[in-house]
Amino acid sequence: MSDKSKKIFLALSIVVPFLIYCVYYYSNMIKNAPYRFTDFESVDIRYGFPDSMLNHFNSKTADYEYLTKDGQLIKDTLRLRNDDLLYLHRKAQELGFWNVQDDMTTSAADKKDLARVPRYTLTFKYKEKTKSVTMDADYAGNPKMFEAARTTVDEVMRMLASAKSR
Repeated sequence: MSDKSKKIFLALSIVVPFLIYCVYYYSNMIKNAPYRFTDFESVDIRYGFPDSMLNHFNSKTADYEYLTKDGQLIKDTLRLRNDDLLYLHRKAQELGFWNVQDDMTTSAADKKDLARVPRYTLTFKYKEKTKSVTMDADYAGNPKMFEAARTTVDEVMRMLASAKSR
């Protein structure tokens, strides 16, 4: 065997199995991903003050209830397009929403003043799994987790506002 054929044989015996392994490993990893959009069912958000979380939206039923500035409860129907739901799913995935703690609330003992602080509960429902996060606006825990949850909630609220304006 010549030197050139030895190098080709060595390259093929290392590179080709490595590429085959990578394709096999990552295809199974993607196929078994815990939160896939093909399994997506609905997104549900509740927000308000802890004692009265009257603002509510559910994408499956298209029910949207919210309080106006006058304190009047409005019940409306608001439908999100499939592209909107795909955007929210991808944004949650990009921001790391799946890795956020489920309970990000501040206990009554930790609150120094009696100011009313908004609370948000965001739930992404899939066929086999559900990710639900309850968060206070003044949560003082891990700032990266809080930022990921807050940004995801902001994106859902922005999407609701844009769907309402359509």
